[in-house]
Order: sequence, then structure tokens, then C-alpha cells
Amino acid sequence: MGYPVLKITNGSGSLKPGDAARKHFPVFDRYQNPELTYLDSAASTQKPLQVINRIKDYLSYEHANIHRGAYTLSAHATELYDQARSISAKFINSPEDKCLIFTRGTTDSINFVATSFGNTLKAGDVILLTLLEHHSNIVPWQLLAERRGIKLEFAEITESAEINLEDFKNKLRTCKPKLVSFTALANSFGSVTPIKELTDLSHESGARVLVDAAQALAHDQIDVSKLGIDFLAGSGHKIYGPTGIGILYIKSDLLGVLEPYQGGGDMISEVTVEGSSWAEAPQKFEAGTPPIAEAVALGTALQFVEAIGRDSIKAHEARLLDYAYKTLSRQKDITLYGPITSGGEQASILAFNLDGIHPHDLSTVADQFGVCIRAGHHCAMPALRRLGLQSTARISFGVYNTEQDIDRLEQCFEEARKILR
Repeated sequence: MGYPVLKITNGSGSLKPGDAARKHFPVFDRYQNPELTYLDSAASTQKPLQVINRIKDYLSYEHANIHRGAYTLSAHATELYDQARSISAKFINSPEDKCLIFTRGTTDSINFVATSFGNTLKAGDVILLTLLEHHSNIVPWQLLAERRGIKLEFAEITESAEINLEDFKNKLRTCKPKLVSFTALANSFGSVTPIKELTDLSHESGARVLVDAAQALAHDQIDVSKLGIDFLAGSGHKIYGPTGIGILYIKSDLLGVLEPYQGGGDMISEVTVEGSSWAEAPQKFEAGTPPIAEAVALGTALQFVEAIGRDSIKAHEARLLDYAYKTLSRQKDITLYGPITSGGEQASILAFNLDGIHPHDLSTVADQFGVCIRAGHHCAMPALRRLGLQSTARISFGVYNTEQDIDRLEQCFEEARKILR
């Protein structure tokens, strides 16, 4: 029993990004007049048919609660769930499957660390963040600060939305943080952070490291073993998987140190009226019935990405970013933001403003032509305000995008000028 979708090896290249990959996404078949131009994958990716069918097949033919039944159907569901964990662990090169915890998403993963690791901190301890962070990597730490009296510090960013490395080093030296948490790829400006360098510097100062990989996992390889990071958070829906499922990698030496994030069934070894003892990781950190179908489908989504190959995806999206940057740069009334404007490293995301037209208005006009872009502060108010901005328009790419999508966006600019000026 079981429904394997793709039999592949890592980076097999059995699929190609662009038009070939696009054929696997049924959403593009539905919208034809106008044709759907989806440039908002940083918010959430579309879902390939393989993932959609995998959820359907699991719920139709394979579902039972896991870890709790002696019958075949339950054992099979448990096997599928464990396989999904193994696929997810391999995807980030986790040394052990037990280091990979399933969560509801990146936000939940960060809250997990803020609670469980946060409980090891005392008043006056420091956590270092950066001004590039998504609100999900700020607000949980603010709540922790209110609960336990810890202090938050923020490393500065440059005018081109890159982490100011000198300020980062200075904050490490003067603040002596217990934890450093930073994004691998900023959703606001597409800034790529030097994970290895920041991790090594943080470890040298005695801090643990959490990497917010919500954006990065779909666009590049992140090897937790080589990087040496202590925690990594990611979301399924940003990597062609379903919503409601995410991952949290926890370095093995922390598994016995951290207390459970939540209590309930399946995470216990024994319960008495006097107290409880915990199961071994990963069950220790997964209270209650997990999102089984979503985890299984996440495994399929990761296989889909591997069938294309992350190097191929990275190269494809780099070409799209370069094409978009050159196309928009020719428009004299467009201001572009991000590291690419100063020769820095940027990936899959491009933020801009059209003079005299609010990003929300531009997005509304674009929508009339089937072009989906994001407008607003992108849940990154500190980053935008640091650059003197309240909002931007933002495009972001997936495996299904082509240069024609950018050409259609360009056509929307002229329409917006006619309507809104």
C-alpha cells in the first residue's frame, strides 16, 4: 500500500523550471482570460498536482491515527508520517531524523524556540535579532522579553537592506547574547544573509543560533550540518506544500535540554497524578494528533523540488531576478530596493515603488489583468522604516514563473499610469 509520486534522486533534474514545471500546477489551467500571472510566491507558493493528489489519496485510502493502533492501517499511516520526517530531515541534511520536529509552520517553530529555549534564560539575558526580520522573528521574542525580563538587541542594516556586519560583530561583542536569530532570506527585500559567517561569529561569542529559513528553503540548499546552526525553522506552504505544516530542526545536543513546548497525548512516557515524564525526541515535542496528511504531502512537495533540483531552481530564479531588475530599471519612475541595487546578493524577490502610485493601487490595477503582486509592509515594518519606507510593491518567483510574467507586469505599469495619474 502507498502512493509514491516521484521516484528521484537528489537534484535529479527530471523536471525543468519554467513552462515545463508550470504544467504541473492546475491553478494556471483555471485562469485563462486573463491568464494568471502569479508573482507572489514569497507569500505562499502554488501547489503542484502531485501534492494535491497525495493529500487526496492519503485522506481517501490511508488515514488512521498514528503511533496508537496495532492494526495495519494505523501502522501504515505511522510509516508514511515517519517517511515524511526522513524526507524533510534529508532535505536539510539533518544528521538524525529525531532532530526534525513537525510544527504548524515557521511562526510556530520560532514560538517553540522562544518558549522552550526561552525557559532556559533569565532576566537580563540578551537575544540578538536584525532589522531585516519578519514580524514572526520579532514578536515571539518581544513576548518572551515581557515574560522573563530578557533584553532584545537589533543589528543594523544598510541602505541596501543588508545586515551591517560591523554592527553585528559589535553587538555580539558588547551584548553577549545567549541566542542570535536571523533570516536566511529576507521576505521584504530578498536579501541573502551569510549564514555560515553569522553562525560562526555567534558561536564564537557563546550564542546559540536560530535561522529563519521560511523563504530560503524553496530557493537554495541549506545544510544544517555544514552550517552548524542550532535551530532552523521552515514552512511547508512556501515550498509547494500545504499550509498548516512546518519544520523545526533542533541540534541533537539540545534535545535533552529543552522542555516540551506543549503538553498532551503522544509526547509522554508515563503520566501519574503526581507528574509526567516525556517520550524521547521527536515525539517529546509533538503533542496531540499531528497534521498527518499535511506532513505526508510536505514530503511529496520536497520530492517535487528535488526532482527539479535546487541548483536548477536557483539558477532559474536568478535569471528571472536579473531580467526583472533590468526591465524595471528602464522605467525612470520606478525605484528599486534591495542588495541588487548596490551589487549585493539577492534572490527571488524584488521590491519597488512606482512614483506617485500607492503600492496597493498598483496591485489592484495589476489584478485586473491577472497579475498577482504583493503590496504593503510585508510583515517587516522595522526593515521598511529603517529605509524610510511605509510600503512597497513586491514580486517574488517560483519554479513556474517565466520572463513572460515580468513582461505582463510591465504592461500593468502603463495602465496604472493612465488610471491613477
